[in-house]
Amino acid sequence: MSVFRRMRDITVATLNERLEQSQDPVKLIDQFLIATRDDITEVEKLFQQYASHVKQLKQQVDQATSMRNKREEQALLALKAGEDHLAKLALQEKIIHEEKLEQYSELLEQSRLSLRELEDQMNELKLEYQSVYSKRQYYAARMENLRLQQRMNQRMGDFGGKDVPKMFNRLEDRITDWELEARSLRELRRMGQDYVEQASITVSSVLEKELARLKEKLNNSGKE
Repeated sequence: MSVFRRMRDITVATLNERLEQSQDPVKLIDQFLIATRDDITEVEKLFQQYASHVKQLKQQVDQATSMRNKREEQALLALKAGEDHLAKLALQEKIIHEEKLEQYSELLEQSRLSLRELEDQMNELKLEYQSVYSKRQYYAARMENLRLQQRMNQRMGDFGGKDVPKMFNRLEDRITDWELEARSLRELRRMGQDYVEQASITVSSVLEKELARLKEKLNNSGKE
């Protein structure tokens, strides 16, 4: 396992540990995603540099292969022409290019392996980013649900149904007071009317008595 991979494992382990203690997991995940995106950018740059290096090594291998084959052909032509000295010179250069080919082929193979490993790590890192991002969206939705639920609970607490009976009880008391007041006024008016009527009856009775008394007095005076 590469140092890069171990560093990423430590980062993810730290994230998991901190998530269990975080009051705002979405914010923590966002911080992780930003750091991971920066890592991806750095790995992509390194990958491009490595790919360019592999391309250069491949060119060296191809050039060494071409020169080795060319010098061997020249050595054969020199031998056919009886030019042994030229054939030896060509073979000497062939040996040099063979050594170069062997050296660069080994470097090329090592670089290709490293490039594939780097590519795998880069893809794994991108997959990790997508996975965490997906979780981020899920937890963001859950946090939004929680936030809205808390707001709803607050609204219900301030203006909820539990206060409705109290509100109508107060209204009932006020209306009852008004009704009692109106009833009292009606009773007072009725009592006043009854008093007037009773007074009228009393006055009429007195008048009738006085009238009867006067009539009786007249009758008595006529007899005298």
